[in-house]
Amino acid sequence: MRNTLTAPIINRFIRRASVCAEAFNPDEDDEDKEPLVTRPKTDEQRQRLQEACRDILLFKNLEPVSEEMSQVLDAMFEKSCTIGEHIIDQDDDGDNFYVIERGTFDIFMRVDGTEKMVGCYDNKGSFGELALMYNTPRAATITATSPGALWCLDRLTFRRIIVKNNAKKRRLYEAFIETLPLLTSLELSERMKVVDVLSSKAYSDGQQIIAQGDLADCFYIVESGQVRITMKRSRTKKDPEEEEVDIATCSRGQHFGELALVTNKSRAASAYAVGSVKCLVMDVQAFERLLGPCMDIMKRNIANYEEQLVALFGSGTDIEEQNA
Repeated sequence: MRNTLTAPIINRFIRRASVCAEAFNPDEDDEDKEPLVTRPKTDEQRQRLQEACRDILLFKNLEPVSEEMSQVLDAMFEKSCTIGEHIIDQDDDGDNFYVIERGTFDIFMRVDGTEKMVGCYDNKGSFGELALMYNTPRAATITATSPGALWCLDRLTFRRIIVKNNAKKRRLYEAFIETLPLLTSLELSERMKVVDVLSSKAYSDGQQIIAQGDLADCFYIVESGQVRITMKRSRTKKDPEEEEVDIATCSRGQHFGELALVTNKSRAASAYAVGSVKCLVMDVQAFERLLGPCMDIMKRNIANYEEQLVALFGSGTDIEEQNA
């Protein structure tokens, strides 16, 4: 007598057993054959979702207004959680990527049979990406310690859009930074670390990118467009009113903003977008950690800036001592 097999009912909140651990290849297009997932949302839900996703690092390489970002937002669904609820469990297979809208969560890892708390989230952040990116079991358990709300992105959409887009951007950045004279002194492995910490920012015509006198927090490489560099000076000795004078223009592949980071001073000049501009941006912590081998080149550039000032202003202002 033949047995009748009944297809199981699939619940997206039920964890699947881990069945494989091969790395996901973002260049393979098999998953693109599946239809895109769209989950309807009210205007109020979508606004809350956009706010929750605004500072999520994995979304930084997606243009804020783009087809890919819209597809991500369309596919995400809301999940409420209660105190003590396990959101993910160590060793389970990855099913969703999670963005925290509100709530507190503890992170536990089981080491030698003992579960230890290793961190927490407090009303912001995201988790769950590693199991989806590398097709490995969950590395930790995360439990809710307060009522909260999460936005979830399913495995298929995450890999199709986020992983593939990040891989595409990485290849573009790798090819781009190989052409930069500033980074020629870096080993290949060092350049790859630079690629990992770069983010892209867009600026509209006339928008100020950095302001003279501000504290330095980032280093910039022009990805596309042109950037106008200006410096304030007094109109005359008798007229203390200041005017901004153009001192340089940076185009694709050129960099700016390193001067204040090298000298540990405030910004010595301002920078403005000329037309639409995109810049690759590295924060000060990554700059100091990764670009040490390039420091001699950047210090030589300080002398070049000083020569420009002599030509423009007729005086040998020492940029290294300037604290404008």
